[in-house]
Amino acid sequence: MRVLTPVFALLLGALAALPCATAWAQPAGAPARPARISPEQGAAIAAVVNGDVISIGDVDNRARLFALSTGLPVSPDVLERLVPQVRRQLIDERLRLQELQRRGIVVSDKDIADAIAEIEGANGLPRGMLRQRLAFAGVDLRTMIDQLRVQIGWSRLLRGILGRNAEVSPAEVTELEAALRTQVGQPEWRVAEIFVPIGEARQVADAQRFADTIIAQLRAGANFGVVAAQFSQSQTALQGGDLGWVQANQLDPEVLRVVQIMPAGAVSNPIRVPGGLSIVTLRAKRVIGSDNATIASVRQAFFPFTTPLNPAAPTEAQRAMLDRARAAAANARSCEDIERANTAAGGGRPADPGELRVDAIGNPALRDMVANLPPGRASQPLIAEDGIAVLMVCTRETKNLGVPSQRELGQRILSERVELTGRQLMRDLQRRATIDIRS
Repeated sequence: MRVLTPVFALLLGALAALPCATAWAQPAGAPARPARISPEQGAAIAAVVNGDVISIGDVDNRARLFALSTGLPVSPDVLERLVPQVRRQLIDERLRLQELQRRGIVVSDKDIADAIAEIEGANGLPRGMLRQRLAFAGVDLRTMIDQLRVQIGWSRLLRGILGRNAEVSPAEVTELEAALRTQVGQPEWRVAEIFVPIGEARQVADAQRFADTIIAQLRAGANFGVVAAQFSQSQTALQGGDLGWVQANQLDPEVLRVVQIMPAGAVSNPIRVPGGLSIVTLRAKRVIGSDNATIASVRQAFFPFTTPLNPAAPTEAQRAMLDRARAAAANARSCEDIERANTAAGGGRPADPGELRVDAIGNPALRDMVANLPPGRASQPLIAEDGIAVLMVCTRETKNLGVPSQRELGQRILSERVELTGRQLMRDLQRRATIDIRS
C-alpha cells in the first residue's frame, strides 16, 4: 500500500516552476543555480548513528530540498540556519532505516522507481524530468530516493506491528459513529499539523528557531502540505499534515485552545505539546451533523506535452495535441468516453480524481466550471504549461457532510493507531541509540 504520491505531488508542484536542466542551459533572467559545497566539505561527518555516518553532504542536500520546496532562497546563510533540524531529521530517518533493516523489511529499487514514475505521471512530466529539475536546483535525486525508501518501509513496518489491529472492525466503526452522533451540534475543525520533535532539553532552542523559520515561510505563502511532507515528524506527513475533521477530544488541550480562536487559513505560532512543537493551520470549521455542500464527480482526460509550453510559440507537436484534445471533447458523450480518451492519451494522470467539494476548489475558473458545466458535457480544452485537460462532470448533488462516512471513520481509527505506534517505536529507538553529533 503506497500513500506517498500526494505528498510528493505537492513537492513537485514547487519543482514544476523550475526550468528543465536539459543541456544545463541557464535561461535568460533566471537566478543562478546555487553553488554546491565542495566534495571535501560534503564528505565530512555530521553525525554517527549506531555506527552509520551521516555526512555534511547529506545534510546539505536535504536542506536544499526543503528550501526549494518552501520558497526559501538557497543561500549559505539560509542553509546554515536549517542545519540543526535537518540533521535531527536525518538522524531519526537513519534510526528508522536501521530498524527496517533489522526486521528484514525491504523496499526494492522497483518500489522506488514505481513511486517516482507515479509522481511524474500524476504531474504530467516525462520520465526522467524529476531528476533534471532536482539537479537544476542542486539537489541529488538520492535525497528524495532515501526519503521515499524510509517512508514506504516505515509505513509497512507500522502496519506489520499492528497486525490484526490494522484491520478496523465494523463494530469499532459503529461505536465511533454512535459517539459522534451524540456530539451533533458541537463544533469540529479541519486541521493540518507540522510536528517538530524535541527529544532532549538541549534541542529546544534549535527546534524553536526551525519552527519560527517554517512559520515565516508559511505566512509568506509557502504550501503547508509541502512543508509538512518534508519536515513534519508525524505520520500525517504522508498526507501533507492533514488531520481531517477533528473534535475537541481529539486535540491536545493547547492545540484546541489555539484552534478555537484562530481564523480559517491562519498559521499558528509554535505550540508546545508532548514530545515537541506543533504548528497548525485551520482549514475550515463546521458544526457536527450540519454541513451541506455540493459534491461533484468528474472525469478528466489529460493530453501531455513533451516540452513546456511557450504560449507565444507553441510547437507543432503541441498544436497537434490541442487538436486531439478538441476532438476528444467533441466526441465525448459520457464519462466513460473521457476515461477512454485519458487512457489513449497516455498522460499518466488518473481519469477519476475523486469526488470534489465544489466550494473548496481553489482555482476560481475551475470552481465555476465544475459548478456550472452540465453533467455529461465535455469542457473546452484547458491548456497549461505541461499539457491539456478535458473535464466532464458526471454527477453533482448536495450532501450533508457533517457526519463522516463509515469508510472515513475507519480510516480515522487506523490513522490514530498507526500514529501512536510510530511515536512509541521512535521513542524506543532514540532511547537505545548511540548518536554522536559532530559540530
